[in-house]
Amino acid sequence: MTDRAADPMRVFDRRLLRRRRDRAAATVDRVAPVLEAAADRLLDRLDDTTRRFARALEIGGRGVVAPLLRSRGIPFVVSMDLSSRMARGAGGLAVAGDEEWLPFAPESFDLVVASLSLHWVNDLPGALLQIRRALRPDGLFLASLPGLGTLQELREALAAAESELRGGLSPRVSPFPELRDLAGLLQRAGFALPVADGEALPVAYRSPMALFEDLRAAGETNAVLARDPRIPPRALLPLAASRLPVAGEAIPVGFRLLVMTGWAPHESQSKPARPGSATVRLAEALGVEERKAGERAGR
Repeated sequence: MTDRAADPMRVFDRRLLRRRRDRAAATVDRVAPVLEAAADRLLDRLDDTTRRFARALEIGGRGVVAPLLRSRGIPFVVSMDLSSRMARGAGGLAVAGDEEWLPFAPESFDLVVASLSLHWVNDLPGALLQIRRALRPDGLFLASLPGLGTLQELREALAAAESELRGGLSPRVSPFPELRDLAGLLQRAGFALPVADGEALPVAYRSPMALFEDLRAAGETNAVLARDPRIPPRALLPLAASRLPVAGEAIPVGFRLLVMTGWAPHESQSKPARPGSATVRLAEALGVEERKAGERAGR
């Protein structure tokens, strides 16, 4: 077996992430409005289908997603989190589990929802494959992740401040995925009808310290393996804070919400037409005159 500690594909320290989420279980209520806004936008996708769900798994919802699913009439909801304390905070059935090693039998659920949690996974393609296996045929997967551009202002301010103080820099904000990669990842994992889209989630803070406190309260502080293990300079956060952009009396924070939608394959789902099976010519459908290749229209 490959030593995971030596795996160059590992980006995040999952043990550190679990400890931080354990601590954040007592403070996550402070960021409930942001979590609820993201969850509402994700679960709006359920309104686009007439399918009714009976068994749902929510991953990393931090006490916000499970109540919303139950309020939609889903009778059986399991909440899973890397942190057992965070999972218990959702109420109902709680499971401490790792997104990279899902502890569920195949076809256990007809709905899986992961709201703002999969961006901390080292092996996202593997996690998506396991989620697809945990779904029953024609089951739905919904996930949201912060995308590229999220916290960009903070990333740049920290980099500039650390370069000034130490003459170099280290990763202090998590890397985020790009929208263009997500639909391909869903397809590779075996999902049918994969869709990925993105939207901005406007967030603003009264002060830089309020932003730093919210990141800690949500368990979203730096867990990148390549981070600098040294204690940060005392002046790092104040200097970075002074370089954050200000709009009026608020500090705008970039938050790009990426959403993935995919279905576990089922024979009832629509499929793309077989090449060459069309019964109507394109020109006829468009209502234009068909010409041979190389033929030019008259003046």
